[in-house]
Amino acid sequence: MSDYLAPLDDMNFLLSEVVDFPNVVEQTGCADASPDLVSAILEEAGKLATSVIAPLNRVGDAHGVQLTDEHNVLTPNGFAEAYREYVNGGWGSLQFDPQFGGQGLPFSLAIPVQEMWHSANMAWGLCPLLSQGAVEAISANANEELKAQYLPQMISGEWSGTMNLTEPNAGSDLAAVSAKAVPDGDHYRVYGQKIFITWGEHSMSDNIIHLVLARLPDAPPGVKGISLFLVPKFLVNTDGSLGERNDCKAISLEHKLGIHASPTCVMSYGDNEGAVGYLVGQPHRGLACMFTMMNNARLTVGLQGVSISERAYQQSCQYARERIQGIAPGEKQNSFIIHHPDVRRMLMTMRSLTEAARALAYTACTEVDLAEADQLSDEQQARHKRRLALLTPLVKGWCTEIAQEVTSLGIQIHGGMGFIEETGIAQHFRDARILPIYEGTNGIQAMDLVGRKLAFDQGLGMSELIDDIQASLESISASDGLSATQIKRFADSVDQLKESSQILLKCDDSKITGALAFNFMMQASYVVAGWQMIKSADAAEKHLQTDSNQNFYQAKATTCAFYLDQILPRQQSFAGTIANGAQSTLAMPEELF
Repeated sequence: MSDYLAPLDDMNFLLSEVVDFPNVVEQTGCADASPDLVSAILEEAGKLATSVIAPLNRVGDAHGVQLTDEHNVLTPNGFAEAYREYVNGGWGSLQFDPQFGGQGLPFSLAIPVQEMWHSANMAWGLCPLLSQGAVEAISANANEELKAQYLPQMISGEWSGTMNLTEPNAGSDLAAVSAKAVPDGDHYRVYGQKIFITWGEHSMSDNIIHLVLARLPDAPPGVKGISLFLVPKFLVNTDGSLGERNDCKAISLEHKLGIHASPTCVMSYGDNEGAVGYLVGQPHRGLACMFTMMNNARLTVGLQGVSISERAYQQSCQYARERIQGIAPGEKQNSFIIHHPDVRRMLMTMRSLTEAARALAYTACTEVDLAEADQLSDEQQARHKRRLALLTPLVKGWCTEIAQEVTSLGIQIHGGMGFIEETGIAQHFRDARILPIYEGTNGIQAMDLVGRKLAFDQGLGMSELIDDIQASLESISASDGLSATQIKRFADSVDQLKESSQILLKCDDSKITGALAFNFMMQASYVVAGWQMIKSADAAEKHLQTDSNQNFYQAKATTCAFYLDQILPRQQSFAGTIANGAQSTLAMPEELF
């Protein structure tokens, strides 16, 4: 099983050349984020990911987690020590408010750092992912007293966080949430059960701060009656010290297909006197508060798709260089399998999809910063908010879908050994399978894209995006690495995306748009990711004229060319399905299934 190496060259290239991170720095007024600081942060994060966190990936998968009779969760050997190094390095504080101990750096700089954690060990990385989402929700919605009491330790990583939405009878449909919260003086008593709570119990951090959806006694039915509560594992005294354990506990752990080292807990609240909780935000506005956490979490779940794809690609590439099998065309003796054309096809598919997904994810994450940039006008911020809203389901949906393909190809390249656990490649495939499911299934992402992000403003956000893509093409000319045919092919794909969006905008049947939504999400993603790849190819070609790092830029240009030649044409099939409509999808009576 190969070691993980952080793809620092590609991360730096995307930040400086493709997503225009220098503009983010300028517009957010974050002058501290100099190119030298960015490189230093990425390099140090890469060291921690490679030398400390990555070696625990296989260990965690093999040993998993255990729930004790005392309702404590035992994590695999080395996990807690790695988390302590993470905390001591200040890695959880990069993008957060300096008022509470954060470093105040852009969110888009924290993203490549988070990518490294998930490539190194996705199960471990889920703990800081959930914690950072909880920080975002508290920062945006809690009162000043709760912020002062909880944010410093959460931002430092000394305390971790979770989100508690799902119940046995309330999965994607949160209108069915039945957990309740009863007023009790200056706090509330929370009662109920939550399932699928990632890192809901463990001892890597000193305290766990649960964000729990529950209903007040006077709550109206449906999603409009849900409130959000902060429920700590250990109560916090007025001086900030930890008090007695709260009335909440893990009562069982799920046995899962993958991410074995991440405890997925069934949490019980209020079995005795009731779990002490504190209202976050306004009563009955809990879902809106939680979406502060969930929207960025959807971006970082998409980033997990990039991460696991990168890990699978690296391992497959190393295996293909070492495995000798058969005689490749044009050779006279047994060959390393990387010389076989079909293996080369699979490796290039893995590489190009991963790099395109990374570019798409990073592009969307810069919009998080620009949507709140003080240097921009209200109108400019609104435009960036529309762009962020449009790109979020693409990142969550497409990046996690391509992870299924990339990790599966990794097994295929390993052949029979890929089906054997000892090579480790099967773990990536198993771990990746959760990604299209959690944080809103990809079907939900697709319906959100079409039903809200496309239709809500009558296609304004999509029109702005298409206009920007077409405008950028005017500055890109054919060169040795980017042919006129490839540029024309991409321009045609943009026109097809525009046609598909118009078809959906004109359709007033929600059943039809719902049946076509996934196809549109995939088509839009292939095209928008293609935009990032054509920009990357143009930037790489310019560097090839002068830069000493010829190998990197040549590989980048070739990978982009492969994407435009072999991957981008996939969007045509999705465009075709949209043009064909959804009558046959919906025609069969239920009893005939």
